[in-house]
Amino acid sequence: MAEGPIRPVGETLLSDNWARLTRHEFDYRRRDGTWQRQVREVYDKGNGAVALLHDPVADTVLLTRQFRLPAFLNGGTEAVIEAPAGLLEGADPLERMREELVEETGYQVTTLEHLSDVYMTPGSVTETLVHFIGTYSADQKVSEGGGKHDEGEDIEVLHLPLDQALAMIATGEIRDAKTIILLQHLALKRAGLV
Repeated sequence: MAEGPIRPVGETLLSDNWARLTRHEFDYRRRDGTWQRQVREVYDKGNGAVALLHDPVADTVLLTRQFRLPAFLNGGTEAVIEAPAGLLEGADPLERMREELVEETGYQVTTLEHLSDVYMTPGSVTETLVHFIGTYSADQKVSEGGGKHDEGEDIEVLHLPLDQALAMIATGEIRDAKTIILLQHLALKRAGLV
């Protein structure tokens, strides 16, 4: 049996608070067949899901704006505009995403289309993010949304024209990778290219 691309040497737990941070030492087999000792830190907060909802009549998208400490620390961004998302915590991605949409936006939808499962930061984070897209309308509003107060969430719900949201990528007002992926997919879909 062929030997795999890595030989583990050691693992050290650095933190196990909100998520798990570990230091891994391993030997990596390079493409030329030689082995090289490497050390990497890996952050594991679990897998998640994200959904972009589009109102095809109004041609608006349902986004959120909330404070994100890492973004603030890396450039002073007060709040991040993004598609609703959440951690799976062992739940089915589709069911968890429906729950997250109600929690964050107040909208209850039944149909979501699975697009892809994406590693968002494969160099340091284990998370796979399941991407969904769907439609919404005003009559699907069941609550105010805003997130869970006891979890520190203070989420503003935004209904933006799709063209405005796309323009906000170019201006840097929308800088969240998962949201950009979904908005660009929707733009391609609207243009009949996917």
